[in-house]
Amino acid sequence: MSEFLNNNGGKREIIASGNELVALAAVECGCNFFGGYPITPSSEIAHELSVLLPKHGGKFIQMEDEIAGISVALGASMSGAKAMTASSGPGISLKAEQIGLGFIAEVPL
Repeated sequence: MSEFLNNNGGKREIIASGNELVALAAVECGCNFFGGYPITPSSEIAHELSVLLPKHGGKFIQMEDEIAGISVALGASMSGAKAMTASSGPGISLKAEQIGLGFIAEVPL
């Protein structure tokens, strides 16, 4: 992610991709745990959070696959963490059972 370019009139300007901004916004909103598997098109989210979360007291865990990624994120959320994961279209299909578990148990993710 590019550095802040200027600070004109109290406004910050950032040059970044949408994925990089998702990671930055997650940390700014209090996310303190990421569990996931880097897969296109969301790999940049995992990469950025692997750098940002440790700097802000959070945890980043790269899992072995998509299913493990959402499972560990659900477990962290059930334990009180503000957790997230990221995925791809086919990855969402793999996570269907865990998404259902999170929904039925009312686990924020």
